[in-house]
Amino acid sequence: MPHSHLSDVTPDLLARAAKIRLACFDVDGTLTDGRIFLDASGVESKAFDVADGQGMIQLRRFGIRIALITARNSQVALKRGAELGADTYIHAKDKLACVRELCDRHGLALDEVSFMGDDLPDIPPLRAVGLGVAPANTHPWTRPHARWLTRARGGEGAARELCDLLLAAQGHVDAVLRELTA
Repeated sequence: MPHSHLSDVTPDLLARAAKIRLACFDVDGTLTDGRIFLDASGVESKAFDVADGQGMIQLRRFGIRIALITARNSQVALKRGAELGADTYIHAKDKLACVRELCDRHGLALDEVSFMGDDLPDIPPLRAVGLGVAPANTHPWTRPHARWLTRARGGEGAARELCDLLLAAQGHVDAVLRELTA
């Protein structure tokens, strides 16, 4: 693959990525670095990498749906999901059930779904979908259940690597670059 940050992509991974129509992302530890900031009144804040968001915007441009799924009851995740046009599930105790619900709603098979997560609650969807991906800093017990590990850590561009893989595998990179350089 000609994109240096995707140089470790195998033919099997590329074939799986070419089928994806729904990209699901855990939030804490995947789209963020896992830290949660609470002010004195209990208001939560998190930091998101804008490059991850740009990747998700590009996925949507090419018809790939996105979803955010978090076990926390996070208004911040709802807000970020709304900004990105994502289906968003908060307080999700069974993330695989959320993925299945999305598949039913959009008429998709599990092999048309990618899921990116970093910790133990993410293992069931990582194992069930067509393309399970984890950030570089994923928990050691979760790591073996992902088909691909990004070079970047959660909250530091890991989701963008997955977005770039999907765009490249589906032949959209030239269209993205052509539009931006015209």
